[in-house]
Amino acid sequence: MSTITESVNVTVPIRTAYDQWTQFETFPQFMDGVEEIRQLDDTTLRWRTRMAGVVREFDARITEQLPDERVAWKSLEGPTHAGVVTFHRLDETTTRVTAQMEFDPEGLAEKAGDRLGALGHRVKGDLQRFKSFIEARGVQSGGWRGRVDRPAP
Repeated sequence: MSTITESVNVTVPIRTAYDQWTQFETFPQFMDGVEEIRQLDDTTLRWRTRMAGVVREFDARITEQLPDERVAWKSLEGPTHAGVVTFHRLDETTTRVTAQMEFDPEGLAEKAGDRLGALGHRVKGDLQRFKSFIEARGVQSGGWRGRVDRPAP
């Protein structure tokens, strides 16, 4: 199991950053290798990715969602994948977005890429592209402001 943590400061208010992040269908616009995300219901997402020529489809469940604070998820099938993105207000116009992910690579190519740090570079690049994406847009309208509480142990 590998863990990756990356952060980026975006020059938008925390609500704008959080609201944009909850628009999961826009992920392909700034996430390398993500071809499509469909939100099936309030907590279930269907992902289609292509990495190193390998296409994967899997469902993930949002396990916790607190407006302007955090979004956590875990995969329901396929490779083990879980993570959390947190939002920290630095000032009125600046937000730190931190992504922490755990994954268990499958197959020879993914394991080799993991040893070389490829996913860490990808996550860092995705966050930099999110920064460019959200700062170019400025204001995000919409976003789901509902709450998903972490299940009791």
